[in-house]
Amino acid sequence: MELGKYNTLIANRYTSVGLFLENTEGEDVLLPMKWVPKGLNEGDSLEVFIYLDGEERPIATTTKPFAQVGEFAYLKVKQQTAVGAFMDWGLEKDLLVPFIEQNGRLEAGHSYLVYVYLDEMTDRVAASSKIENWIEKEDIPLKYNQEVDLLVGNQTPLGFNVIIDNAYLGLIYENEVFKTITPGDRIKGFVKQIREDHKIDVSLQKQGYSNVEPNAQIILDKLKEQDGHLALHDKSDPKAIVAQLGMSKKTFKKAIGGLFKQKLISIGEDGIKLL
Repeated sequence: MELGKYNTLIANRYTSVGLFLENTEGEDVLLPMKWVPKGLNEGDSLEVFIYLDGEERPIATTTKPFAQVGEFAYLKVKQQTAVGAFMDWGLEKDLLVPFIEQNGRLEAGHSYLVYVYLDEMTDRVAASSKIENWIEKEDIPLKYNQEVDLLVGNQTPLGFNVIIDNAYLGLIYENEVFKTITPGDRIKGFVKQIREDHKIDVSLQKQGYSNVEPNAQIILDKLKEQDGHLALHDKSDPKAIVAQLGMSKKTFKKAIGGLFKQKLISIGEDGIKLL
């Protein structure tokens, strides 16, 4: 059985305290009665999460934690103790971040980006806020404009750090964020650039002309809402464009250029008009 991960097991036998589940190798683990689904019969299969209880015994639960071993998560510290910080990860027993795995002292009530791992010395599930030690830095098979899954981390003066596809560290620049995002959000993004130092720039919008068509439709829809006129043009303040359309000035200019060529709009000093 894999500690700190989901396991699909077979219901073996009921007892007064719960249901013992078994894997194909004959190992069993207790699923306390409070977590046993109604109508589950002996011989049925069930996916459970396995971790160590307060007495360091393997135990199963149908409660889903916020992350399992091998995953990154954005978790809140419940308390800092003499052995380390304990984080809320959705289970009855909190997740420990040992002092040696803390990137600076973690404060109670604050949330941090961490990696969940299995400590091979103690066989306990733990977490680390030293993200750099757990990300993939050399083998990066990502491509330009590839759609990726993002976990938003802490905000920095440059922008937002993100975990890409649960493996790589990336950055969304502050001046390219055109919608509200907060640490802990799981969103989609697109690879913008992989630098020589293996750092990855990410965008919330697809790059190039392929991004113009959906944004052109947004502009057309907005024009129809505003009786065919928008007081925006290629010299408008970028902040005004973001406020009204939620896109960058660069994307806006490409979009209206395409609409103008298709003779769908006119562009004047007072803005754009629907033809």
